[in-house]
Amino acid sequence: MLRVVFLLAALAAGSFAADRPNIVFVFIDDMGYADLSCYGNRDITTANIDRMAAEGIRFEQFYVGSPICSPSRVAITTGQYPARHLIHSYLNSREKNRQRGMRDFLDPAAPAVARAFQQAGYATAHFGKWHMGGGRDVGDAPLPAAYGFDESLVAFEGLGDRILPPGGLSEQSRQLGRGSMRDVAKHEMTQIYVDRSIDFMRRNKDKSFYLHVWLNDVHDRFYPQPEAMLKFAHFAANPYVQQYYAVLDEMDRQLGRLFDEIDSLGLAENTLIVVASDNGPTAWKRYYDEGYAPPGKTGGLRGRKWSLYEGGIREPLIARWKGSIPAGRVNGKTVVGAVDLFPTFCRLAGVPAPDAAFDGVDMSSAFRGALPERRRLLFWEYGRQPSYLRPGNPSDVSPNLAIRDGRWKLLMNADGSSVELYDFKNDFDESRNVAVKYPKVARRLSAVLQSWRQSLPQLQ
Repeated sequence: MLRVVFLLAALAAGSFAADRPNIVFVFIDDMGYADLSCYGNRDITTANIDRMAAEGIRFEQFYVGSPICSPSRVAITTGQYPARHLIHSYLNSREKNRQRGMRDFLDPAAPAVARAFQQAGYATAHFGKWHMGGGRDVGDAPLPAAYGFDESLVAFEGLGDRILPPGGLSEQSRQLGRGSMRDVAKHEMTQIYVDRSIDFMRRNKDKSFYLHVWLNDVHDRFYPQPEAMLKFAHFAANPYVQQYYAVLDEMDRQLGRLFDEIDSLGLAENTLIVVASDNGPTAWKRYYDEGYAPPGKTGGLRGRKWSLYEGGIREPLIARWKGSIPAGRVNGKTVVGAVDLFPTFCRLAGVPAPDAAFDGVDMSSAFRGALPERRRLLFWEYGRQPSYLRPGNPSDVSPNLAIRDGRWKLLMNADGSSVELYDFKNDFDESRNVAVKYPKVARRLSAVLQSWRQSLPQLQ
């Protein structure tokens, strides 16, 4: 009798989900705020992603949860600040995680957006970079299935079925086992992920699906195909920029295949497509040492990857859902955080959100074209030890805590030093610290930020 009840419940959930929109979430590793031509890049045309913006909405004040990959992905997954899960830098070896007061992987008991959709009857899949546990010498991390994914294909920063480009991290991953593994060239990875995504959508076109396509083409080092390099030969004076544009262009082409397939399957009016980046562009010191500007554009925003200045955490966010999101909209007003996406996706899809203490808020009205004011503060922590990665340009190195409250953004170190206050009513370039001009604002936000920092857990 119990088996019959479960079967009926599963059938009911599947039927209910079939009337709900699909969600396809493209999350791009290390792409800067202004790398896409629809965000102002005049060096390259990212025609396929631009089409999503033209047919939907483009946000200009979207903030990821961290200026580095692992915690940025945890914020998306949980709807909570990643520091609550003791992941505040990229996941590394066991020893280095311990040194930084971090766990080795995201606790599978944490809220997980894919699990919420899976429990509502959605088919779920993750294809692409994982980096929330598994890799290096961490072989006991949960598989993506533990977080609600029916299918997955990752790389060396995750476990389960995976594709492995050449390199030492792939060799370490191979020793961990736990999944089928295939050797590939790096430039083949996005095509493989898109192929899997297309296959997944075709098999589930009559049943609502939740799909991650998390790409790492523009994470250095870059390995474009020779013909792609020729297309951008006019940037050969900076070979890193030439390589970067070559892989960015190929990624856009592959995403065009994904978007075209959604439309050809007749799913455009029943699929929310979201495109974003996980943090600012690369910032290794080696670029400056070699006399080159690092590739990737921030559009004049200060900071890059590993920085809590705007260039490290303010990223593109594009959403298209034909018939439900007005076309050609630009929202330059609403502050949206990565922690908002979990509750927002649930509301837009009519999926019950878990009973969790979300740090994010429902921003579905903004996705539908409204311009709501943000009512909840945003917080960041990046780095608890001196060994954390820092940008190669000293002026991009930020304090390790930040808070955004309407027009104001304040940064400071956990010990209360290096207080910086910026007034975004007047500028976004963070060139004028107005903490002395507005001492009451600086004191208030410093106290709130310090209180938040003290509420975060410590590794026992």
